[in-house]
Amino acid sequence: MDTNAETTGTASFDELAVEIRRRMDSLSTAHKKLAQRVLSDPEAVAFMTVSELAGAVNVNEATVVRFANGLGLKGYPGLTRLCRERLQEQAQLLRRFDNLEHLMAEGVGVREQTVGLDQANIARTFARIDDATWDSAVDRLAHAPRVHVMGLRKCHAPAYLLTYLLRMLREDVSAIEAGVGTLTDELRRVRAGDCFVAMSIHRYSLDTVRAAQWARQRGAHVVALTDTAVSPLAVSAHDTFYVDASSASILRSMTAFTSLAQAMTGAVAQLLGHEVRSTLLEEEKLLSEFGVYAPD
Repeated sequence: MDTNAETTGTASFDELAVEIRRRMDSLSTAHKKLAQRVLSDPEAVAFMTVSELAGAVNVNEATVVRFANGLGLKGYPGLTRLCRERLQEQAQLLRRFDNLEHLMAEGVGVREQTVGLDQANIARTFARIDDATWDSAVDRLAHAPRVHVMGLRKCHAPAYLLTYLLRMLREDVSAIEAGVGTLTDELRRVRAGDCFVAMSIHRYSLDTVRAAQWARQRGAHVVALTDTAVSPLAVSAHDTFYVDASSASILRSMTAFTSLAQAMTGAVAQLLGHEVRSTLLEEEKLLSEFGVYAPD
């Protein structure tokens, strides 16, 4: 951990956001106002004085200081430092897009930009995964009585892929499709001890967010694949993976989601070992009997 950090346990704005969301229900009314302002507008908070932030949410200055200290920060300066680091990260992102526009002006096409961004998306996504989170999620995907996977709209494709690959390795894996009026019917099958995988990025699917919350209340182990620590999925998840989705266009990239889904199933296969070999052999036999593929 950075020895210059002005915190006692929170090293980044993303970690701060996770901690705020974890405590949100237990915060006082005044502290909730401060929490909501920090989460919704960290760029502005970064350069506010204590009195300015207190005035903006209609609380006193001592409340602001207590709020920061209560989060394990060394006073208000610790809070503004993390917000400024967040602003710096956003500035770096804008510079990357400025560089892309410059490259486009010089004749570098969308294909080259897409390759560069997707390589960066994958690298940043995997660099943020800690071993404990990875091991916990993979173990649940391998050994939970049932696995339920939900991803709607733009996240439907990686959710389908994860479901398909896991079904090749083990039984009792299902996709939550949330068809017209059927979401509650599908959620009834979720039980305590199951693994519930939820995927969504901004703008977050309300059905996915609600389903993840319900699954956690039900006693399922929730694994979230999402974009930032301020995602509402991070509140419900036991294990959260932050997936970069930067794109050369207005359509966000799902490449890192796909790569993560494949890596997870590869780890599940490795963990299950010989069980997987017999399952795959049986699958191949069935495919052959039904003539699923064109002859070589």
